Amino acid sequence: MPSVHRATIDLEPSELPTRAAGLLAAGNRLALVAAHHDPGEVRVVYLFVQGPPDTRTELHVHLDPRQPAVPSLAGISFPAGRFEREMRDLHGIVPLDHPLPRRLVRHPHWPRGWYPMRPDAGPPPPFGEPEGPFPFLTVEGQGVYEIPVGPVHAGLIEPGHFRFSVVGETILKLKARLWYVHKGIERHFEGQDPVEAVALAERVSGDTAVGHALAYCRALEQATRTTVPAEARAARALLLELERVHNHVADLGALCNDVGHGILNAHAWRIREQLLRLNREITGHRLLRGGVRPGGCALLALPPAERLRAIAGDVAELVDLALGHRTILDRFTGTAVLARDAAQGLGCLGPVARASGLATDARLAHPEHDHGGALTSHVLTGGDVLARFRVRAQEAQTSLALAERLADGLPLRVTANWPPPRGGHGSGSGSGSGSGSGLAEGWRGTVATRIELTPEGRLGRVKIVDPSFFNWPALPVALADTIVPDFPLTNKSFNLSYAGNDL
Repeated sequence: MPSVHRATIDLEPSELPTRAAGLLAAGNRLALVAAHHDPGEVRVVYLFVQGPPDTRTELHVHLDPRQPAVPSLAGISFPAGRFEREMRDLHGIVPLDHPLPRRLVRHPHWPRGWYPMRPDAGPPPPFGEPEGPFPFLTVEGQGVYEIPVGPVHAGLIEPGHFRFSVVGETILKLKARLWYVHKGIERHFEGQDPVEAVALAERVSGDTAVGHALAYCRALEQATRTTVPAEARAARALLLELERVHNHVADLGALCNDVGHGILNAHAWRIREQLLRLNREITGHRLLRGGVRPGGCALLALPPAERLRAIAGDVAELVDLALGHRTILDRFTGTAVLARDAAQGLGCLGPVARASGLATDARLAHPEHDHGGALTSHVLTGGDVLARFRVRAQEAQTSLALAERLADGLPLRVTANWPPPRGGHGSGSGSGSGSGSGLAEGWRGTVATRIELTPEGRLGRVKIVDPSFFNWPALPVALADTIVPDFPLTNKSFNLSYAGNDL
């Protein structure tokens, strides 16, 4: 099993900025920030990751529970600033000298001083004194007007409010307001049996059941010192690629549909239906739920090579038809460019990052299974809708080839190591024993999960970060100076999760 280089450093709040700056300068990225309410103190864990080799450094900052406050890292890390705002809204921990201290997650009807993740929060309160409307920045000038969209949308899309400031058809500024479906999922994990909680991890974002379950199980296995057999790691990698390809195929069709080519969308959904039916044969569920389990994996069948090759041929035909059409190329090319520097500064992940020239892929940086050189992480530099389309198309073909390779010779009855060995459960104090982090390259990008176990072996704290948390801020940046009719197309080229963001 690939080794993980893990370090835990306890800090005073005053030491945090220097330590964090050093890790960022050394090429680490901030993957997660988790607040903990321990007996007698508040503790904040900052998880920095880098790879290969797979390196994870945790900074544990200990705070006074009477007035919990940390120095803000927003000046050196944009993602840190958003984690800090989320932490203040949910835990009441103040990021000192934050350049943008307004609320991020907090609902306007929550009573002032009520923080739902604090142990003394109690049940959800009745609607209290409103905090007023969300403070959108007003853009003024001759000919400037606003277009509000949402939060309720047509069809099945989840709620999100988009505020456009426009002159003519040109977008001057877009603000996305999310968290209308904040569900308190992290609180739901607390006290649960770790094995039973896999079902909740699978439902964090329904289209990323494998990615979230895998990140959760890897964190649990690290916390319990559980070794996963090689064939089980291969089976997990197979499921991860099957999840990637059915989502990418759906996006390819939807992007064509957004420029008026419904027949190609119908073609894509025909292909996706074949994949969903194959998923059900393999795990018993069309979205691959139930496949990833603590310590191993469960398969009912293996995908036949001839079916995977036939699907790959259909995907290639779909892409050729799309890119061979002048209207599609015209609408995709140069639309909503996200420059490499912007993507890097925002901390973008997954296909969004790779379409802008960033080679970020947890399958290579934090591997669980060694693909032996068969894995290609596709990176383009255009940063536009066309680049995001092409990255998805290339990844779909690579995933199908990897799935065929992984299924070849894989035993149907893969083994699992669970329950963990005696003494595997630690104290849950954050010292490294009883805690663990898991990283998995979901189809939208890297999913990060960190857990701490209680002395009884139940879940004490679970922190989840979907890649959409990193990628949502990039959507308004890409849309600057584009036109309003390109918003649906651009939004689909990102295709971010509301549910995964609004935990």
